[in-house]
Amino acid sequence: MTIVTPETPPVKRTRKATALFVPELVFFEPDALNYPKGERIMEWVKANNIPYRMTTSHNRIMNFPGDTEVEQYKIAKRTLVVGLRKTLKFDQSKPSADYAIPIATGCMGHCHYCYLQTTLGAKPYIRVYVNTEDIINAAKEYIEERSPEITTFEAACTSDPLGLEHITGSLSELITFMAAEPLGRLRFVTKYQHVEPLLDLQHNGHTRIRFSVNADYVIKNFEPATSRFEERIEAAGKVARAGYPLGFIIAPIIWYDGWQEGYAELLAKLAKTLPPEIGKGLTFEMIQHRFTKTAKTVIEKRYPKSKLEMDMEKRKKKWGRWGQNKYVYPDEQQTALREFITERIFEHFPEAGIDYFT
Repeated sequence: MTIVTPETPPVKRTRKATALFVPELVFFEPDALNYPKGERIMEWVKANNIPYRMTTSHNRIMNFPGDTEVEQYKIAKRTLVVGLRKTLKFDQSKPSADYAIPIATGCMGHCHYCYLQTTLGAKPYIRVYVNTEDIINAAKEYIEERSPEITTFEAACTSDPLGLEHITGSLSELITFMAAEPLGRLRFVTKYQHVEPLLDLQHNGHTRIRFSVNADYVIKNFEPATSRFEERIEAAGKVARAGYPLGFIIAPIIWYDGWQEGYAELLAKLAKTLPPEIGKGLTFEMIQHRFTKTAKTVIEKRYPKSKLEMDMEKRKKKWGRWGQNKYVYPDEQQTALREFITERIFEHFPEAGIDYFT
């Protein structure tokens, strides 16, 4: 008699969901505790047994521990500073929106290519602002000044605010405010999946939530400490079903060996995963990889093992808005990237719109 032992089915390992950001150290400006939001954040910090200190200014946090710049940088990225936004003049935010609305500065992600590497300079820590009412009142003034035109605000120019929403609640406040503004619109982009606080809000379709997506090669090599692609797409389906206008930013688009296959696979996976009814009204934004000479120096120090290609000899110079040359792809490569990805977008999402390629 032959005894057949059934094969043991392979154990399917479930990857843990990307956790919510919890800082290792928090600084408070004294005045921040005079605001309800500042009090709530302090309660959250104490409840989570997070060390905290007081500081005279959210702009003067320095002397982080660590023997090297890389170590100090990593510690700074796990540091939260709670303060007041004193400058209420909003920067322009073209081509994404009319203005940037400042509710946070700095990000917990470690995207090698991020322009915040240089714009934040020696202040890579994360700042959140508790005087949201002042920020909203300033936005109201901008809306009234531009009436009867619609005014759009980008909430993610200097941060990924969704990754901080469980701490601040600021996005929820902005979404609720914009819902009641006939001429106000809010936009933000994220690499995180933690959309649950936003799903039951009254938004009236006045907030477009966009998810940053990319080829597997880019996400795996250059986007540490962010949500996985699958998590982002699952969250996109949730916000679409909650009635929010939805968009995707493919950025930065990177020319690498196999880029055609990578970006074709990206769009195919999007189409396969998303609910079919969301195609109408869906938007795409495309941003090619670019860097400045300063950014190259900083990135190479902070991520010395990065595979990010930053060969200035292979690039085309483009004069930047802040007075520095940017290095973008030569025209022939730009055209190839734009045309190939555009064709794949319309192949899978014929009713979608492309806002821009830059």
